[in-house]
Amino acid sequence: MTPIPAPSPNFNARLALPDMILLHYTGMPSAEAALARMRDPASEVSAHYMVDETGRVFALVPEDDRAWHAGKAFWRGATDINSLSFGIELANPGHEFGYAPYPDVQIAALIELIADIRSRWTVPDRRILGHSDVAPGRKQDPGELFPWKRLAAAGQGLWVEPRPAPGGALRQGEAGTGVFALQAGLTRLGYDVPPSGQYDAWTTTVVGAFQSHWRQSLLDGEADGETRARLMALLRFTAP
Repeated sequence: MTPIPAPSPNFNARLALPDMILLHYTGMPSAEAALARMRDPASEVSAHYMVDETGRVFALVPEDDRAWHAGKAFWRGATDINSLSFGIELANPGHEFGYAPYPDVQIAALIELIADIRSRWTVPDRRILGHSDVAPGRKQDPGELFPWKRLAAAGQGLWVEPRPAPGGALRQGEAGTGVFALQAGLTRLGYDVPPSGQYDAWTTTVVGAFQSHWRQSLLDGEADGETRARLMALLRFTAP
C-alpha cells in the first residue's frame, strides 16, 4: 500500500507508545472538504490517514507523531487517546449529512491499511475501536453501519455472536446487582462507566455506544440478553 501524501500541520509529539487504532467517519458532505479541513491549521483537527469512498488512502500525519482526532476521550483509564492511537478517518457524510453504508472498496482499503499499520506496531485486536467507544454520547462515528464483523473476519478487530443471556432487558431506572455487574463488565472492557448499581442516563448512553459497535441491530441503550452475552464474550479477550 502506498498512501497519497497529504501532509497536515496539525500534530505534535506523542506522550506514549501507540497501541490502538481508532476509526472515525469524516461527517462532512465530501471527502475533499474533510481533507481540506484536516490540513487547515485553523481547524486544529487531523488524523494519520483518511480513506475515501473509492479506496484511496491519504497520509496526513506521520505515525510517530500525535494526530488530533480523538478529542476528550477515555479507554481503560487512559485519557490521552491521541497519544495512544492511530486515527483513521473514513469519508462518509455521517448522521448529520446523510449517513450511508461504507462501500466495499473503501472497507477493503481500510483492512489493508490496518494490516499495514499492525505490521509495524503492536495493536491488539481488542484495541481496534471506534470514536464512539472512547467518547460515548459526544461522538457517534463510525456508527451502526460500519462493518465491524467484516473487519474481524479479516483478522482486524473483535466480533462475537454468542447465544443471548437469559432474563429480561436491563434499562434506565433499574437498580441492583445485575446493573452493577453490567457496569463492571463495561468498565473492564474499557468504557468509562463506574459501577454504581444504578442504571442511569449515562449507563444508557454507554450501552448505546457498545451496541453501535457490537450489537448493531439494537441501539436503544437497553441491555437485553444479547447485549449482555456479547459483552461477557468480549471480556474473554480483555487482558488484565
